[in-house]
Amino acid sequence: VLHTMNISITDLTFTYPSGVQALRGVSLILISGESVAIVGENGAGKTTLVKHFNGLLRPTGGTVHVGEWDTAAASVAKLASRVGYVFQNPDDQLFERSVIKEASFGPKNLGRSDAEAKEAAQKALAAVGLDQELDKHPYDLHLSQRKLLALAAVLAMHTPVIVLDEPTTGQDARGLARIGDIIEQLKAERRTVVTITHDIDFAAEHFERVIVMAKGQVQADGDAADVLARREILAAAEVEPPQLARLAQALGLPATPLTPEQFVKTLEATCPHPSS
Repeated sequence: VLHTMNISITDLTFTYPSGVQALRGVSLILISGESVAIVGENGAGKTTLVKHFNGLLRPTGGTVHVGEWDTAAASVAKLASRVGYVFQNPDDQLFERSVIKEASFGPKNLGRSDAEAKEAAQKALAAVGLDQELDKHPYDLHLSQRKLLALAAVLAMHTPVIVLDEPTTGQDARGLARIGDIIEQLKAERRTVVTITHDIDFAAEHFERVIVMAKGQVQADGDAADVLARREILAAAEVEPPQLARLAQALGLPATPLTPEQFVKTLEATCPHPSS
C-alpha cells in the first residue's frame, strides 16, 4: 500500500464559517516516504492544510487525495487508518483513563486484537519513554509527557502517513532528541512524515523538504537546503533561517549546511588547515 500513498492537493481553498479564508489555492504532491516540514507565521494556513489530510476539515474548493481516496468522500474513521495526526495540544486528543489504554485505543479501533493493540501500545510507549507510566492517568503527566503520549497513541496505529503539529513545543533537550530519533525511525521505515513547526533548526536537521506558507498560500517548496537559504522568502513569512545557515552566511561560506556535520565539512572545504 505504501508506495501509492501519495497525498495530492489540487487547488485547495478553505473558508471558515466566520468568513476567514485560510487557504487560497494550494496545490502540492507529497510523495510516499517523504519527510516534509511546513513552516510559516501563525495564521499562514499550516494547520488548516494538514487537517484536510485526515478529514477533520473538508475542502471549500479543490480536492485532497490520500492514495486513491478523496478525503471529501471518506470518513474520518476510515482516513485514520492511513493518516495519524498528533495535535499541537495533547489535551485535544487524550481521553482515556490510563496511559496504556490511551495508546491501545487507536490500534483497537483499527480492528486489531486486544493482544496486538497492547503490544503495539507498549512498543510505542517505550519509544517515547513512557513505558514506566502504564497505569497512570494521562492528566497526572506533565504537559511535555502528555505530548509524548499523544505521539505514542498515533505511533501505535502504524499509519503510512504521520502528521505532527508543533511536536517540539515545551520539550527539553531529552524530549527533543527522543522526537528526533522517532522521526528518523519513521523515515527509515519509508513512512511519510509531515510536521508543522516553528523550530527551524529541528526542521533543518530532520526534514528533507520544506514548504513555506504565508497568507494561505505556498511561498516556497523544495529541498530543505535550498528553501532555508532563501532569506527574503523566509523573512516575508516571518521565519528565521536556521542558526547554522545564519552562521555559514555570516562567515561567507558557499553552502547552506543544515547539520553540524555538514557545517564542519563545509568549513573544512572552504578553509583548509594550514600545514604545520
